[in-house]
Amino acid sequence: MSAPSSPIPPQPQRKVILGSTSRYRRELLERLRVPFDTERPNVDETPLPGETPATLARRLALAKAREVSLRFPEAVVIGSDQVADLGGEPLGKPGTHDRAIAQLQRMRGQTVVFQTAVAVVCAATGFEQLDLAVVNVVFRGLEDQEIERYLRAEEPYDCAGSAKSEGLGIALLSRIDNDDPSALVGLPLIRTCHMLRAAGVSIL
Repeated sequence: MSAPSSPIPPQPQRKVILGSTSRYRRELLERLRVPFDTERPNVDETPLPGETPATLARRLALAKAREVSLRFPEAVVIGSDQVADLGGEPLGKPGTHDRAIAQLQRMRGQTVVFQTAVAVVCAATGFEQLDLAVVNVVFRGLEDQEIERYLRAEEPYDCAGSAKSEGLGIALLSRIDNDDPSALVGLPLIRTCHMLRAAGVSIL
């Protein structure tokens, strides 16, 4: 009688790396309670001539994940990018108070589409997935004084479109239409969970 075969030991889970130094994306990913490291992707974020906001977000998310994956080929790498789309024009991070004022003045009373792309890449296994979460945000008809008070309170100069919806920025808005509440903050967690599981990362 042959001896029973030994059980196959579980395979160790690959390291997860967030290819971003954004504190917003880090805080979102922490919700999943999956250990991860962060790495800054070395990617030029300049839009290409004629590039649409959605194409720009997709290209940069994948480029960030691929660049970090080349340095850490055994890891599962998450890359993400968000572009605010006002009538087909990409609005990036304002960087300064005056630019944030100009952005919000243009956005008042308008519907702005926040295009948030996420990519998951593992160079060692050849795994690569990319998806885009679209969030339609309707801004109120903001008064200049409201814009000034909001910016002084939140200083959202590192947020695409100057809109920090998880804070006081929610008061700027009249409606949000989306299928993933975390997408507007900077990382669509529902899509990210699907991709991580497909890459072999256990969430629950």
